[in-house]
Amino acid sequence: MSQKILLTSTEVNIILHRLACQLIEKHLDFSDTVLIGLQPRGRFLAARIKQILEDEYNVPEIKLGFLDITFFRDDFRRSDKPLEANRTEIDFLVENKKVIFIDDVLYTGRSIRAALTAIQSFGRPAEIELMVLIDRRFSRHLPIQPDYRGRQVDAINDEKVKVSWKENDGDDSVFLI
Repeated sequence: MSQKILLTSTEVNIILHRLACQLIEKHLDFSDTVLIGLQPRGRFLAARIKQILEDEYNVPEIKLGFLDITFFRDDFRRSDKPLEANRTEIDFLVENKKVIFIDDVLYTGRSIRAALTAIQSFGRPAEIELMVLIDRRFSRHLPIQPDYRGRQVDAINDEKVKVSWKENDGDDSVFLI
């Protein structure tokens, strides 16, 4: 199985700062904005964006939660392997808040559709935006597009995009496999 590096650690870091700046440009005041990392892999990107906003851009007290969408997916009963649910960690209401879903890779759009259903358990958001590190733009099954994207990737056939995070995998990088 061959792999090609799409983003190095330095490039990932540059993209994270650019994404944080785009959020600041759009939201300015984060008092009514919450970040929701989609489990499992979106949690690393969401936590990193929150850290950059607070530590480097002095944005105070950003609310961050993590949403498990396992049982909201339309294909969860179609898999032969056992499901491994993650934990939803949202200790606030999203009623009338601006919610930013954060995930590492946007592929078919099915995870985002599931997240739109799952978030309703926590209130009715005023609006929902989507931030992704990687947008696989030619593989969408649903009409879902990101508001903030780090990089567009054109992967074909059985190619996969693997995002590695230093918190989980020891290094920040993105590979095409």
